[in-house]
Amino acid sequence: MDAHIARMARPSNREKILASGLEVVHAHGFAGASVRDIVQAAGVPQGSFTNHFGSKEAFGLEIIDRYCESGRDIVAETLLDDTRSPLARLAEFIDRGKEKLACNEMRDGCLLGNLAAEASHDSEPMREKLDAAFADIAGSIAYCLKAAVEAGEVPRDLDVEGTAAYIVASVQGANLLAKIRRDPAPVDRFKTILFEKVLR
Repeated sequence: MDAHIARMARPSNREKILASGLEVVHAHGFAGASVRDIVQAAGVPQGSFTNHFGSKEAFGLEIIDRYCESGRDIVAETLLDDTRSPLARLAEFIDRGKEKLACNEMRDGCLLGNLAAEASHDSEPMREKLDAAFADIAGSIAYCLKAAVEAGEVPRDLDVEGTAAYIVASVQGANLLAKIRRDPAPVDRFKTILFEKVLR
């Protein structure tokens, strides 16, 4: 029985490929991460990849979902937390994103932004998946901004949807510059301008 439980607790080859493959793609890019690189990082036979994924594109779609899932806790704890000041929640959301970038000295950037720049041209399903992911983030930011309007923290005539879209686009640009410079300053600069100029 104990051996059965131990087997059940072991990650499957599919899980190993997704977990390790996400890290490989994040570090080296989608095109730069070969199937061989992915299975070697996962420590599984190369045939395991084709057993679990119909194509590299299918694998890419799943790692987008996985990356988004890992960010949903941050969104729930910040943007969607109705017990706290809306602008404080938005500020923490930006800070938590910056902390994720800093995990590897800003080298990897945001996986969604990386894939949007690299893979969306060649894969329509990945482009659509990324577009939906960014729209979901913008929707959560808009929810937080609406709460800020209702709380009197921002002007009542604030274009909530437009500002949310602007924040998503600006954060992605700041993330890219932070990756290039190995420095969080672009994210900090955006945050300062957002709160001191745009939302005041």
